[in-house]
Amino acid sequence: MRRNKIIGFLVIVFLLATFVTYTEGFGAKNTPIRVGSKNFTESLVLGEIYALALEDNGYKVERKLNIASSVVHTAIVNKEIDLYPEYTGTGLLAILKHELVTDPQKVYSIVKSEYLKKFNIVWLNYATANDSQGLVISRSIAEKLAIKTITDLQKNAGQIRFASQGEFDIREDGLPALEKTYGKFNFKSKAVFDNSLKYDVLANDKADLAVAYTTEGNLVDKKLLVLVDDKHVWPPYNIAPIVRKEILDKNPKLATIINKVTAAIDNEKIIKLNAEIDVKKREYTDVAKEYYDAIKKEIKK
Repeated sequence: MRRNKIIGFLVIVFLLATFVTYTEGFGAKNTPIRVGSKNFTESLVLGEIYALALEDNGYKVERKLNIASSVVHTAIVNKEIDLYPEYTGTGLLAILKHELVTDPQKVYSIVKSEYLKKFNIVWLNYATANDSQGLVISRSIAEKLAIKTITDLQKNAGQIRFASQGEFDIREDGLPALEKTYGKFNFKSKAVFDNSLKYDVLANDKADLAVAYTTEGNLVDKKLLVLVDDKHVWPPYNIAPIVRKEILDKNPKLATIINKVTAAIDNEKIIKLNAEIDVKKREYTDVAKEYYDAIKKEIKK
C-alpha cells in the first residue's frame, strides 16, 4: 500500500513537472516578441523579415518598427522592444564609445561581450552584409584605369573627377582618414554636390567618383563599382540582430530561426532589397514578404 502511494506521488510530481514545462513553453511562445527597427529602409525591411520568420515558426509578434536611430538602443534597454537589427560598428563606436577597430570578428567579439555585461543584451550571429562607408566609381573608368581598390584610386587620382559632399572632405573619418593611410588624393577635379544627387551626377558623367554607403539600393546598377578599402580605414558595419537575454532564455529556439535568416543576407541581397524599395518605390512590407517566401523553406529545415 505504501509502495503504491509512493508510486502515485511520483506520478503526480512527474505530471506536474510536465505540465509546468509545457505551460511555460506555451506561455513564452504566446507572449508577443516585440520586433523593432530603425527608421530607414534597410532596417525596416530587415525588421519585417525577422518578424515574418518568427510568425512563420509559431511566435506571436508585435511590430514596433520605424524607431528613430537615436533612441532605438534606449528602447531595447528599457524593455520597450525585444529585438531589432543593429550594426556592429554602431554598437562599437556609437554605443560603447570604444576605440576604432576594423577587423569584423574582433568588433563582433567586443560588442557581443560588452552588451551582455552592460545591458544583458545578446548579439546573435552577424551577416556578411556590411553597410559601411565607401567610395563608388563609374565602372567604365575603373576598368579603363584598372581601379579596384582605394590604393588603386590613390595612384590614379589625377585622372578622377570627385563628386564630394563637402563634409566628407573635413570629417575626421572621411577624406583625412583616407589620406592618413593611403596618401594624398590629388583629384583631377573636385566639386561639391548634395548627397541626394550623387547617383545622378555619376549617371550624367559629371563626375567619376562619389561617397556612398556600401549597401545603398542604387548600387544595384552594374555601371557602378564599390572600391575595396584594402587598408581597412573604415570600421565594419555588419548587420546583426540583437535581443534581450531574458527573451532568449524564455524562447531558446528563437536564436536558431533568426540566425538562419541572417546567414542568408550578404551585400548583394541587401542592395537588391534596398533597390526594390528606394529605386522601384515598392512598399517594404511587400518586398520583405516576397524575400521571406523565397527563403522560408531553408529557415524551417
